[in-house]
Amino acid sequence: MNRQMRCFFSAKWLIGVAIILVAVVLSGYFLSVNKSGRSVGGAAVLPSVVDYNFHIRPILSDKCFACHGPDKNAREADLRLDTEEGAYKALVETAGMHAIVPGHPDKSEAFLRITSEDETMRMPPMSSNLVLTTYEVKLIERWIEQGAVYKPHWAFTAPEKVAVPKVDDEHWPVNEIDHFVLARMGEKGFEPNPEAEKQHLLRRISFDLTGLPPNEDQLHRFMANRSVDSYEKMVDELIASPAYGERMAMHWLDVARYADSYGYQDDDIRTQWPWRDWVIHAFNGNMPYDRFVTWQLAGDMLPNATKEQVLASAFNRNHKITEEGGVIEEEYRVAYAIDKTNTFTKGILGITMECAQCHDHKYDPFSQKNYFQLYAFFNNSLEKGLEGLVDSGPSKTPRLTITQQDVEDILKFINKGGDTSAVSVSVMGERDEVRPTYILDRGLYDSPTERVYPGTPEAILSFDSAQYAPNRLGLAEWTFSKENPLTARVFVNQIWAMFFGRGLVATAADFGNQGELPSHPELLDWLAADFRDNGWDVKRLVKQLVMTATYRQSSRVTERHLRDDPENIYLARSKRLRLPAESIRDLALASSGLLNTEIGGPSIKPYQPDGIWEVTSSGRGSLANYVQDHGDALYRRGMYVFVKLTVPPPNMLIFDASNRDMCEVTRQRTNTPLQALVMLNDPVILEASRVLSGRLLMEEPEAPLETYLIRAFRRILSRDPSARELTLMEAYYKGELDRYEGEPDAARAFLAVGEAPEKPGVPLAEHAALMAAVHALYNLEEAITRT
Repeated sequence: MNRQMRCFFSAKWLIGVAIILVAVVLSGYFLSVNKSGRSVGGAAVLPSVVDYNFHIRPILSDKCFACHGPDKNAREADLRLDTEEGAYKALVETAGMHAIVPGHPDKSEAFLRITSEDETMRMPPMSSNLVLTTYEVKLIERWIEQGAVYKPHWAFTAPEKVAVPKVDDEHWPVNEIDHFVLARMGEKGFEPNPEAEKQHLLRRISFDLTGLPPNEDQLHRFMANRSVDSYEKMVDELIASPAYGERMAMHWLDVARYADSYGYQDDDIRTQWPWRDWVIHAFNGNMPYDRFVTWQLAGDMLPNATKEQVLASAFNRNHKITEEGGVIEEEYRVAYAIDKTNTFTKGILGITMECAQCHDHKYDPFSQKNYFQLYAFFNNSLEKGLEGLVDSGPSKTPRLTITQQDVEDILKFINKGGDTSAVSVSVMGERDEVRPTYILDRGLYDSPTERVYPGTPEAILSFDSAQYAPNRLGLAEWTFSKENPLTARVFVNQIWAMFFGRGLVATAADFGNQGELPSHPELLDWLAADFRDNGWDVKRLVKQLVMTATYRQSSRVTERHLRDDPENIYLARSKRLRLPAESIRDLALASSGLLNTEIGGPSIKPYQPDGIWEVTSSGRGSLANYVQDHGDALYRRGMYVFVKLTVPPPNMLIFDASNRDMCEVTRQRTNTPLQALVMLNDPVILEASRVLSGRLLMEEPEAPLETYLIRAFRRILSRDPSARELTLMEAYYKGELDRYEGEPDAARAFLAVGEAPEKPGVPLAEHAALMAAVHALYNLEEAITRT
């Protein structure tokens, strides 16, 4: 079986390479397909109506905006092609000519230059290494012929509920979302996959909604319930579970760059975990998204702010903080305000505003002035760039102190365990006197130029000073204005990506010109408007998505899927997704019965290879050396594993966990041999294998081998094995049993991993052999894949 496992992972790597090669070959095909997805004989077919947002802007953004876009400092020939006014006006360097003359490509200097045979005249210039394809040139020509109509960027206009499309198959859709998806599938010539088998559906919703595998009781009840509403009842049960809040918080911890240390070289511990407890509490209590974000942006500024509201503002203080001697205090104070600005714009607005810190944005209509107007909202904090040794500790000024009395009376969701001492958290606080904000030349802290005042980019939504206060609370109100085009779109897209593996906008952190176009623009707008108009209800949104027929499809992949839609953009199937790093740990703990389900509290230090912290010389105090926890703390969920910013948990990073040094909206997914090595050698996986096999043997000591294997399949894979799988596993077990009966010392060594106590009376050789079989199941790709 071990050799089979090695072959499996080798095959997986080769398949990954093959898929990449197929994607490269197919990329030319997809470039030639128009918006409706039709091609004739592989040749590109121009759309009958060329749309600026979906056809022209992406070309100009990729090939032209770097020199003829929003950044005035990089602009050549005083020509802007990102605005109608700039493109239509007379050219400065060519008298009597215009870059674009609507209806007349032959009189449009921009078109004449991109089609010029003269290399010294042709645009883009040879030195740029950018080339327009024949298809792109023809698109631009037809666009100009049709009037060269400019449109506002699709993401910068407020979403509206468009009409739900009619579909031929009225039986397939469960709700409005399915109508949009099925209509788009039809445009591309796809049909939906059949619904996934019940056991696969249960495992899917369990991991997606709680981050945990279903237990045997849930599996039995769900498979036995044949009523038409059995699926919805299980969805409701999982959303009502306390583990739901933990699952949702996992995503938000990445957005908020949560960690348990300050970062930088001279790293030390900090205690932001009560804020994490609040996030879990907020999701479980279904706090509306507008209130959830408002409290985090400006909870300290609310009238008569409660301790809970002030605690929520710790969101802003999760950035790295230096404690190193000799640094310039103002430099780091500015850096912290910049981090807050970038986290807000990336995580909540979904724009790459950080590009405008040093100069006007090269691709989007954001000036450096716009950047520092947003920065001004965060520039009035009481936070210091560097605190003296007297003030140094697990929290920084301004801080919130949480007493045992607070936990008993008003902050009951905070888990302090048996510790009755007070805990402090870094939170926000505002200066009484407004600190002036200046545009910083090239973003340098010591190069102030023009003074600016709190404001927002006009291209998104102007900040009405008569309507909103010029502070973080006013910014929060602006963020949730009905006219704000980004907030609802960005969040529903993030949640969509959690459940479908890819956002309707694939670039979830970039809704600007360089971001991907939405695959289903009408659906995205409908969802955003529906979410906004229904009170920003997160649980309602989550249930909407997982109840769809779209979500419930089988993940079976056909040749047509691989050929025409390998990324599953058009949602004609479900997508197989490797579990998040935290859920891989949780799978092992939950299925083995080791999981400590305690909610919240301080982070824990589980098994880790020796010397990793020490060899980096990156910590002091309690972070100078790694001191592993013991007892029940070892078996807490992956989201509670201690994150030291200078040395994040290695096993988690190998499975693409965020290193939390900055806001991260989506995680990458990689496949590497190191992941196979972790699954084969991680003490958590080995200990889970030992404990589960021991439980099976002790709970039913006289049961046949088949019973143990079936229960192991159910606990780890949430399904029964096939006859062939049983035969294979029985043969593997018997081979291992023969080996361990002859080598009792090897059996003891194999069973010695982990600190969970061994129950007396478990037969040695049988235990080791069954542990090997269970370990093989954990190492199947299926075990760590949400299908």
